[in-house]
Amino acid sequence: MTDKSTPLILDALTRAAAERSGVPLHASKTEAGLFPNTAAGKAAAKRCRDDQMLQTLPADPKSKPREVCTITERGLQHLMQQVSPKKVLEDFVRILEERRGQVDELLADVSRMAQNLDGLKAAVAAALPDVTTARVPVPGPVNRLTEADHAAAPRTNGSVATLVAKTTVTDVAAAIQTHLSDWAAEAARDCPLPELYQAISCGHAGCSVGLFHDALRQLHTAGRVYLHPWTGPLYAVPEPTFALLVGHNVAYYASAR
Repeated sequence: MTDKSTPLILDALTRAAAERSGVPLHASKTEAGLFPNTAAGKAAAKRCRDDQMLQTLPADPKSKPREVCTITERGLQHLMQQVSPKKVLEDFVRILEERRGQVDELLADVSRMAQNLDGLKAAVAAALPDVTTARVPVPGPVNRLTEADHAAAPRTNGSVATLVAKTTVTDVAAAIQTHLSDWAAEAARDCPLPELYQAISCGHAGCSVGLFHDALRQLHTAGRVYLHPWTGPLYAVPEPTFALLVGHNVAYYASAR
């Protein structure tokens, strides 16, 4: 083991021991890793892998492809032989402080996202009365009028006004279950919420984002759908409007139970 690779390996093993859920093997521009993405870092990483001090975790199908590793028993033994317990403990405390700062930032981001979603729902609720009054035509299913309905229907400028079926949470929930069942049969992945909303809103003209979220919460509480969290950084969420805060997680995918 060369003098250059020794500190790189010991630092990587310390971080891997402190973060048993796994850490990317190499650092990127946006994410820290066990080893720098340099020639020396790659050589040190290869040495750890060859000596079975690190093991690769199964890839997450929802995340971008990357090699995530955790420490092995052999790696932990090597770390304790090379570094004093006091030094390892000090490094653990330092890593813990870093993670606490990241958790605080994450909670602040989630809080801001929740406020933005609440603001959007309030804006939609404020605009709905004007939309109803103006009778803006929208695509979607309409009630078929019988002759009696036609005679009794309100008229606008001499023409019979279109009677649009009112969409309820129950309607949206049923459509969500149907679409997720079809999705499970065709796709080998969970359905992103923006795609799910687009599919549902095409068949239900009155389906707002708020109504869509209410239906998802109802199905999730009833145990009829799975809501899967976004696993990347929050700033990378493609369409945050459709993200749903469930407990302490930001859900961005759904699947049928």
